[in-house]
Amino acid sequence: MDADELIRLISISRDRPLLPESYIPWQNPIGADEYFLPEHLNSLEGTEIYKTLDLRQKLELGRHEVVQVMYSYAWGEGLFCLFMNKYIMGLSPDNLEYQFLLRELIEEFRHQEMFSRSILKLEGKPIKISPGHRIIGNITTKLLPVDCLFMGSLSIEMVSDRYGNFARKDPKTYSLLRKVFELHQIEEGRHILFTKDMLAKFTAKAGFIRRTVYSFVVLFNIYFLRTLYVKKEIYQRVGISNPALAYQQAKRNYKEKFTQSCLMDIISFVDSWNGFNTATRWAWRWLMGANV
Repeated sequence: MDADELIRLISISRDRPLLPESYIPWQNPIGADEYFLPEHLNSLEGTEIYKTLDLRQKLELGRHEVVQVMYSYAWGEGLFCLFMNKYIMGLSPDNLEYQFLLRELIEEFRHQEMFSRSILKLEGKPIKISPGHRIIGNITTKLLPVDCLFMGSLSIEMVSDRYGNFARKDPKTYSLLRKVFELHQIEEGRHILFTKDMLAKFTAKAGFIRRTVYSFVVLFNIYFLRTLYVKKEIYQRVGISNPALAYQQAKRNYKEKFTQSCLMDIISFVDSWNGFNTATRWAWRWLMGANV
């Protein structure tokens, strides 16, 4: 990255920080006409079961599902911090990139606290990851090299931004959550130049095998994220009479919604470095329903 641009971004982070403690209206209760999530993001919206729910159940469904969203966001931020910590170990403290990444780490840790505090504010009880999720998470965080960590964490950030934009722009979304998504979007926007520079560095010389690995890393991270939102226990908590049936309908419904609403940027991202090939297309079509 250009040195002047790095200095400018470091200065903004130091002199004009966006602190969740003061930026987020933590005292605001949810308004009478507000939802925790835009209705079209709810996993059951569009199904026959959703039509049978009363207003309280629909509101509760959104509350439990946005808690899962915040839980996954915090996980994604932690993954990005892991990448940056590993990456800066090869840099000197007087390096501008090192100094910039330290500021970014500070911001990303604040984001993790912001998402955690949001969960507490919503009186949420996140449903923890399954054994399958845990296996993917352990492989991603402990065994993959730094460039693969970057690709996985960047893909999660992209989906988070896309998802957050829907909520941020919907005036019926709970005002507190709109500000959470807004703060996250502003600070992630500051990192975009560094992200593009880093992406170019990793993909410029990547051959077929490396691009295939990157594609699978992105795919499994996005699949991890999507399947974390739809949980049978949520439908039990909401009081749906047949939670098993609701879960099956929601899985199919949400997979289609996610592909239509949240996957476009990811597909363009993977396509930009030729990540779709004979070894990867079948998996994207099978797991994500992507038209690639």
